[in-house]
Amino acid sequence: MTAATPVANARMYSVAPQVRADWKTLLAWVLERAGLPWPVIDHDAPAPLNVLWARSDLGLVMMCGLPFAQRVRPGQNAVPRPRLVAAPVPSPARYQGRAVYFTDIVVRADAPARTLEDTFGGTVGYTLADSMSGGVALRHHLAPFHAARGGRLYTRAAGNLIHARGVIEALARGEIDVGPLDSYCHDLLALHDPAFASQARTVATTEARPIPPLVATADTGEHAIAALRAALKAAIAEPSLAAVRERLLLADFAVPEASAYAPLADLAEQTIPPFEEL
Repeated sequence: MTAATPVANARMYSVAPQVRADWKTLLAWVLERAGLPWPVIDHDAPAPLNVLWARSDLGLVMMCGLPFAQRVRPGQNAVPRPRLVAAPVPSPARYQGRAVYFTDIVVRADAPARTLEDTFGGTVGYTLADSMSGGVALRHHLAPFHAARGGRLYTRAAGNLIHARGVIEALARGEIDVGPLDSYCHDLLALHDPAFASQARTVATTEARPIPPLVATADTGEHAIAALRAALKAAIAEPSLAAVRERLLLADFAVPEASAYAPLADLAEQTIPPFEEL
């Protein structure tokens, strides 16, 4: 049987039509430079990202750091097992030239809340319980407040908001009082859809954590991985991609060790109350 042709996709950070188009342009350039005739596929919302990540033909696809960390843990026999190709380095100053991101904790722009503590007693929203930026990171950030209070912080929780847009839309409708945004998504939305992004205001930000990487699950071989990494680096210096990089808020690509993501899996296993008990 002939192996399936590997595919590329950047759905995780395709937060607006222009961003989606720019990621496709950049990935197509990288694949051509690497000499790999792989397609850049669509996997748009509402198609679940975990369906994409379960595929065994991923050649260059963005994956949330949490499932990546869980699948590459020592002793884990996950199939397909992802391999880290590279990780984006966002250009805004707060990333300090590192392949990291944060969770911005936001309220509606016209809300009276000025601090995270001001949101206690309201409704907390989250994207998916098993999302790092949209679930686990927020729960971990709230846990010390919950312990200090000795009881619930919020009267209600609303989940399955799916992505950053879902959180902002829920805030705008008054369905939640506070929610999490992947900071890179947040920055991209602020640049490309400022009217939409301005409906939310940040009241707290979590600590930095390793940013979702580009991974491969297909048996691409060492040569292909090396070619992809070289092409990603070349894309950062390519003059014809300057405007694309600027619109993507992209400064570089790094190649962190897979072990850098291990703390994310450890974090998810900590005993922290679920949102419905926070």
